[in-house]
Amino acid sequence: MDPAQDRIWMQRALSLAQQGLGYVSPNPMVGCVIVSEAGDIIGEGYHERYGEAHAEVAALKSVTDSSKLKGATMYVTLEPCSHHGKTPPCADLVSKQPIKRVVIAMKDPFKKVDGKGIEQIRKSGIRVDVGVLKKEAEKVNEKWLHYLEFGRPFITLKIAQSADGYIAAPNGDSQWITSEESRKRVHLWRSQDDAVLVGRNTALNDNPSLTVRMVEGRQPRRVVIDGPRNLPDNLNLFNDAFEEKTIVLTYEKGGSRDEIDPMLKILHSNYFRGEIVITEQKKGHVDLRDAMLKLGDLGVTSVLVEGGQQLSTALLKEGLVDRLQLFIAPKLLGGGTKSVFGLGIERMEDVIPFQNHSWDQVGPDMLLTANL
Repeated sequence: MDPAQDRIWMQRALSLAQQGLGYVSPNPMVGCVIVSEAGDIIGEGYHERYGEAHAEVAALKSVTDSSKLKGATMYVTLEPCSHHGKTPPCADLVSKQPIKRVVIAMKDPFKKVDGKGIEQIRKSGIRVDVGVLKKEAEKVNEKWLHYLEFGRPFITLKIAQSADGYIAAPNGDSQWITSEESRKRVHLWRSQDDAVLVGRNTALNDNPSLTVRMVEGRQPRRVVIDGPRNLPDNLNLFNDAFEEKTIVLTYEKGGSRDEIDPMLKILHSNYFRGEIVITEQKKGHVDLRDAMLKLGDLGVTSVLVEGGQQLSTALLKEGLVDRLQLFIAPKLLGGGTKSVFGLGIERMEDVIPFQNHSWDQVGPDMLLTANL
């Protein structure tokens, strides 16, 4: 056993895992590499699509000479599952192989697994080592881990502003403050997160589609907050080709033409093919914390927020923003709509701190990435 070599093979497995980004949610991203006793890769794979084969199954299927499995080592980024879900338990399959060792980056905290897969494999006589590149594995699945811990999506707030902090000119015009390169980056994020969220003002004033167009990738679910539930039904979110991917968050139950699912409090309307989710009301608005929990109930593990000043400020005040992605364009407006306003902070000692942050240049713009 060579610790340095273990890290090399696990890094390969982590690289494979990330190829499932945007396609496997609400499952985690998992990669697997099988190395022969002679030290050669004989099989590898990753979880490619939700509901399809897990990484361990894909890797085992890729092995062309099964005799080389004898004495081999399997590297997997997450503990093999031990329960029946969309697919059979991977721990069962792994336990039946003639391999001598399984190296796992991190234990699966999901309650139906949580060490049971490791225990099952060990009982079959296979050596199991856990913790190789654990922090790196946690980083790959940070949004999924957040979802498991808190029951709500990992929330990323995207803001695009001028150098002096404005997101729109005095006449309301906001297209385009940032560059095409920055907009392309946002489309990439849309393809990677489960849902994109806007408030009713953005939906009404901008009539966005919130679709992935500038890159290739999965189309996200689209979430709009409409407390009084009176947005016009001719908006793109309600009548384009992706209408079924739209979720309306509202506290208004509507009329008798809506059928209510009591389990999730979802309204199934006979004129809208998306979903209408009933939330608690807070001070005349949708209760944002309750809304995020209900999105979690729908299997939404990550949300990209592309709202305006009011929604951005409200989410920050509620402590619901997990990551800030702030684009700053090399332009001055001198007036208009500030990106954030009215957080209720009066003293420097009360500022909202960043846990960590980094700066990148995207085209002519600067991008601040910060975890809150």
